[in-house]
Amino acid sequence: MESELNPLAPVPPNPQNELDDRPLLKPDPNTTQTQPESIEEMEKKYAAYVRHDVYGTMGLGELPWAEKFLLGLGLAFLLPIRVVAGTCILVIYYLICRVCTAFLAPNREDGQEDYAHMGGWRRAVIMQSGRFLSRALLFVFGFYWISETSRGDETSSTDQSEESERPGAIVSNHVSYLDILYHMSSSFPSFVAKRSVAKLPLVGLISKCLGCVYVQRESKSSDFKGVSGVVNDRIREAHQDKFAPKMMLFPEGTTTNGDYLLPFKTGAFFAKAPVLPILVRYPYQRFSPAWDTISGVRHVILLLCQFANYIEVTKLPVYHPSEQEKEDPKLYAENVRRLMAHEGNLILSDIGLAEKRVYHAALNGNIRKPTVLHQKDD
Repeated sequence: MESELNPLAPVPPNPQNELDDRPLLKPDPNTTQTQPESIEEMEKKYAAYVRHDVYGTMGLGELPWAEKFLLGLGLAFLLPIRVVAGTCILVIYYLICRVCTAFLAPNREDGQEDYAHMGGWRRAVIMQSGRFLSRALLFVFGFYWISETSRGDETSSTDQSEESERPGAIVSNHVSYLDILYHMSSSFPSFVAKRSVAKLPLVGLISKCLGCVYVQRESKSSDFKGVSGVVNDRIREAHQDKFAPKMMLFPEGTTTNGDYLLPFKTGAFFAKAPVLPILVRYPYQRFSPAWDTISGVRHVILLLCQFANYIEVTKLPVYHPSEQEKEDPKLYAENVRRLMAHEGNLILSDIGLAEKRVYHAALNGNIRKPTVLHQKDD
């Protein structure tokens, strides 16, 4: 593709070959300098990523003495117990997956590596134990009760066949890594994950048993099209076959503070299959489980030190695309987004991952390098 830039004018050579000894930080009188945005201005501009809990931005806010006392109790008593119990649950499920995949080779088609199409008793054991242990892990993390509301369409099952009613994908707003545990406990779907996840200890094998579709996000190589094709094939397969695992997709592409809904990516809507919209909220009083502007380690510690956490889930009716939406994935995605925002009383936002990176970089004192993130990986 031809460049749209005009050729640059050649720089005249310095006849004396002298170095430019001007100070590096000396302002150029010919350029207009802009004042850096204040914290208040940034929070208004990037409202979808702003934390509003007691711990404040980046989890580093000044705490009242009462909160310090509760945090101390959590560190002394809750954190050790929950870390040990959570690790035991993870190891137990890893061993179950190891036994169920013994003497089996994973599917390696299309550059993937998974056990998504495992059948028989092996699949049943992995699914049932995975759902139970995921819920047990949430319980250990303090989510003792999960409020679930279904807004189903009672007439849809009589007006349409079971095959046409079955969704091929589940689409959900994205607030925290805890979303994954909830969806595992609810329907045990497959996720899209970074390829490096497959190599992690314990979690790697579990992700393969989930049937995760792996993508190398750091690379813009030709395999991206292949991954998109795999996702579409899996969505169509789940729509047609009730025994095939559904795809779980977060079309926003990153997490928010839970009050906003970002623009949807169209990957979940190219397959032209129905989708099941699900809304997840985390009501809180002290610490918000939303994973934004806070490091992963700090987030886990503060979450485990909170005595009780809460999840509210709303399952909307299966969304069947019209013929116009089938031909226009952007329209399909936008209509589902607006429906979810309306039903969940969420605020529609036009910003995305690029703005999130700028905001996080600014908070980390790295405004001159907006692509640098904190420890959280989007």
